[in-house]
Amino acid sequence: MNRLLCFAFLVIVNGFVSQNTLARQIPQEMRGVWVSTVFNIDWPTRAGLDAAAQQAEAIAILDQAKSLGLNTVFLQVRPSGDAIYPSALVPWSRFLSGRQGQPPQASFDPLQFWIEQAHRRGLELHAWINPFRATTGLNDHLDSLHAMLQRPDWVVQYGNRFYFDPGLPEVRQHLLEVVAELITRYDIDGLHIDDYFYPYPVWGTEFPDTLSFRKFGTGNPATRNDWRRDNINTVIRSIHNLLQQEKPWIKFGVSPFGVWRNRSTDPAGSDTRAGIESYDHLFADVLLWERNGWVDYVIPQLYWDMRDNRAGFQVLLDWWDQNIQNRHLYIGHAVYKIDTVNHIWGSPSEIPNQIRAIQRLNRPTGSVFFSQRHFNRTDLLGLADTLSRSLYRLPALAPNMPWIDNTPPPPVLNLQYHKGEVSWEVVTGQNPFNEARRFIVHLEPVSRRAKAHGHIWFITGETRIKLPRRPLLSRARFHLSVMPVDRNSNVGAVNTLYRIYY
Repeated sequence: MNRLLCFAFLVIVNGFVSQNTLARQIPQEMRGVWVSTVFNIDWPTRAGLDAAAQQAEAIAILDQAKSLGLNTVFLQVRPSGDAIYPSALVPWSRFLSGRQGQPPQASFDPLQFWIEQAHRRGLELHAWINPFRATTGLNDHLDSLHAMLQRPDWVVQYGNRFYFDPGLPEVRQHLLEVVAELITRYDIDGLHIDDYFYPYPVWGTEFPDTLSFRKFGTGNPATRNDWRRDNINTVIRSIHNLLQQEKPWIKFGVSPFGVWRNRSTDPAGSDTRAGIESYDHLFADVLLWERNGWVDYVIPQLYWDMRDNRAGFQVLLDWWDQNIQNRHLYIGHAVYKIDTVNHIWGSPSEIPNQIRAIQRLNRPTGSVFFSQRHFNRTDLLGLADTLSRSLYRLPALAPNMPWIDNTPPPPVLNLQYHKGEVSWEVVTGQNPFNEARRFIVHLEPVSRRAKAHGHIWFITGETRIKLPRRPLLSRARFHLSVMPVDRNSNVGAVNTLYRIYY
């Protein structure tokens, strides 16, 4: 009996030690992909597909993300004053059904489907919104629910599109109501805004906000440009406050244009000569948002190559690394630029070298790729294989954000293994911060035969998984461990079954 008690004690101690070891072995790195719905860039591949076809395409994208070693999907849910989900405030997007205001199919909620399927695979789903684009052209057919028809005074024409004027308090309040509806109804992991704050400049044409500036531009902002930045600051701060009030576990981030300011414009800027500057042309004061804690992550779109003499990738990476100090920094990559003819973007090492440069940073970081459909190409110069077999061979969690929460979830219960199937139960009734949302499954080789196969890792959102079938002659002894992971990538204590035969 004493021998049994001693053995049990050793098992517990070994399990406790391996928990810390295992948690350290799983990297925390953003590995994301943008999925664009505007113009059917990524999903759905064309308007008018029935629900079954849209679901099949979504599943294929999520399975592909999983196979590449990614952990986060940034899904565009508001392309142009509309939505890919049923809303009382904005119409259905035409990129689903082919006609704005028309649902893709009765009782089908595309966003809910994406969230459920992403979570089953252990992936995060961040809802990506375009805040101020009202239309994609001058002659778009608009549904009667669209805010441009409800309130034409909110909208201005600029270039070949219509935009909501960020200088109008009613516009900003409407956007806040849209966000409130979105986060209240859906269990999203993050809320994401891209680089379109004020629109990219139409050269020689001023954004037509003279009337709103005259009405609301008096006061502290010294110039119209300062006032425009203050309008966007108000939006970012208001969304942050809303999230803190309603669902403080939702991560909030932005992906600005990759150059904040050139050094020739501002001594604090980067050593670049870009024609666009996010601060001056899109009126995005990203450094202020990060410094004030209004955003949780920043993803500058560094869509240049390593050798670009106007805005080199490494120069910009170093600048953003030095200037984003309080929140997480991820980097956007231009997968769409890969071109077998181009002497720079035709190099198989360009984007892998960018990723390696990011991984060398001494901080929580990672990569996001624009956009998903390019991973379907056959001329990606081996990028997909490089990710899945090398750079992202080991699965990773999205980085923990300690300012949100750092308390791990309780361990799983009733861990079982039977004929290749692993199952467990979770502790229910937890604080939303500490709910187990995904699980790390680890098979540690014990026998000599098992060690020849190495460690095996899975990340899943389900509580029952079927392990891949193995040939009978290659089966061996492993320790099987499961660790729960909460919304914020806090890893809970391990539960282990010793010496299973798999």
